Amino acid sequence: MKAKKPPGRQLLLQGNEAIVEGALAAGCRFFAGYPITPATEISEVMSYRLPAVDGTFIQMEDEIASLGAVIGASLAGVKSMTATSGPGFSLMQENLGFACTAEVPCVIVNVMRGGPSTGLPTRVSQGDVMQARWGTHGDHPVIVLAASTTQECFSATVRAFNLSEKYRTPVILLADEVVAHTREKIYLPRSAEVEVIDRIKPDMPPDWYIPYEDNSRGVPPMSTFGDGYRYHVTGLIHDVRGFPTERRDEISAFVSRIFRKISQHLVDIQQIEEEMTEDAEVLVIAYGSVSRSARRAVREARKLGVKAGLIQLVTLWPFPRHAVEPVLRRARMALVPELNMGQMSREIKRINQGATRIETLNRIDGNLITPDEILRRLVKSY
Repeated sequence: MKAKKPPGRQLLLQGNEAIVEGALAAGCRFFAGYPITPATEISEVMSYRLPAVDGTFIQMEDEIASLGAVIGASLAGVKSMTATSGPGFSLMQENLGFACTAEVPCVIVNVMRGGPSTGLPTRVSQGDVMQARWGTHGDHPVIVLAASTTQECFSATVRAFNLSEKYRTPVILLADEVVAHTREKIYLPRSAEVEVIDRIKPDMPPDWYIPYEDNSRGVPPMSTFGDGYRYHVTGLIHDVRGFPTERRDEISAFVSRIFRKISQHLVDIQQIEEEMTEDAEVLVIAYGSVSRSARRAVREARKLGVKAGLIQLVTLWPFPRHAVEPVLRRARMALVPELNMGQMSREIKRINQGATRIETLNRIDGNLITPDEILRRLVKSY
């Protein structure tokens, strides 16, 4: 009996094209960006897909201006995004901090490549993981997702928009050169089957509206510029009406709230995928393109009698500690393969606190970590 096909259209797409499809399905109608390898295809496809659905595409003069335009469009009520790679992502950090403080929903796609600086423009890397968490200065919460397949490029983009709108915050989607340029068959669901979440708008008269008032969710309703609601926007720490403040009680209340709106919804935000972890004695924790190599290695290890399992991190930040820690503690060893010098492995070691042996497998030459490399380490450690 043939397996039933998922509903919707079946297409052959590369990851960057699937990101565009996900953005459009989520309701994105504004894109501002600057071409950069290996994210350029996102801009190229957006340039003709957005106008076809009454959206707006703008090629900006640089990445700083790109995110500025995205923030402005979002304040005007339009779901907005940009896409870049490492050097451009570095330039966006000041405006990223502004969006965090002003609580402006938007999506930033970073297709990672080798670095630092111009680095290896056409080669794969996962070197921006810590920058995604800490790139902009100051204490700030952040949501970062990672896609590992072309299908996930679609679904993770939809989810990035939904989380951004739901929690009034920028959301970063990390892909990498291999994920972005891998072309494979995916299924695009019918529009009615895609869950789309929109920001909560005020339901009170304009005179009663307090733009940054606290509530049980920690996420105040967001008015649209031009709808008649008074709404002051600033990158300065502000009071509940949006005006700059230096009062200690108001500063503490604001910063605590923007952290709380994320921390009290971790169950909704954090996502991992598990494979054969129930009885795993050796564990692989991976994300992005490396998780595909890891999945193959784990399956091959099982054939050799090695009780291996995989945790694929879909949410990178906030780190899904409560989901990872119990599985980690049951294993004798965990291997963390990464296309960097060990950025996520540091976080795993921090939460592990010496309970399980942690090993790393790092590659920084612009090439993939292969399933055989992971398999050899699993067999050796077993």
